[in-house]
Amino acid sequence: MFVEGLLNGRVAIVTGGGTGLGLAIARRLGTLGAQITIASRSPQHLEDGAAALRDAGIDALTVQTDVRDPAAVDVMVEQTVRRFGHADILVNNAAGNFICRAEDLSPNGWKAVVDIVLNGSFYCSRAIGRELISANRSGSIVSILANYVWTGSAGTVHSAAAKAGVMSMTQTLAAEWASRGIRVNAVAPGPIESPGAAKQLWNTPDAIARITRMVPLGRWGKPEEVADAVAFLVSPHASYITGEILTLDGGAWLARGTFGFLDHPSRG
Repeated sequence: MFVEGLLNGRVAIVTGGGTGLGLAIARRLGTLGAQITIASRSPQHLEDGAAALRDAGIDALTVQTDVRDPAAVDVMVEQTVRRFGHADILVNNAAGNFICRAEDLSPNGWKAVVDIVLNGSFYCSRAIGRELISANRSGSIVSILANYVWTGSAGTVHSAAAKAGVMSMTQTLAAEWASRGIRVNAVAPGPIESPGAAKQLWNTPDAIARITRMVPLGRWGKPEEVADAVAFLVSPHASYITGEILTLDGGAWLARGTFGFLDHPSRG
């Protein structure tokens, strides 16, 4: 399905693009021909991410950006347009998360996650939307959610609420901007092999084994599989898809019904 040069002439901004899922997405879009901007608050993440992309033959623009700051987000888009001439694709990947019981979650903890995930995704979407509308160009936005936005998951009230807001934003912007030629979709991963996420969310062998047993396909996803899903959604192959949430979790969210206690073969 993915042919060389599929995204030639396109310019993609990936927030949180220096590490983990963001880096995998930036690499995939770049190898398909897109010119890439990676954004992050961390200069070290940008440096390391740019080096990894150079190793893959991709010369990415790096922009230190705090997505919580609308002015900084506008500068990110402006620098991208100045470097490449335009911007077509936005991947809202920047996120913050940690496990915490709702009764123990501080107002600052709640605000930190909501500011990055929900507010940041809106500021970035607004900035790229305004640029596309002003330039009379079509484009595509993909936000990275999580499969628990519609199932719930203990210890994630801040992240689940913020990502559910992004899901609603995705569908609303899809309806509002379709006439402008801007498609807006999202990918909702389940358990994905990622050192950064593992450190915050599942840092013990017991936790990893428990989560694996919840996945009907019996394994965790790979960052490259998320990257492929994003690449599909921003490509011409998905030109009639907007407002869609693509779940990528090995069927994990399906295994929550009344008889979820019945083991299936992948659970041993």
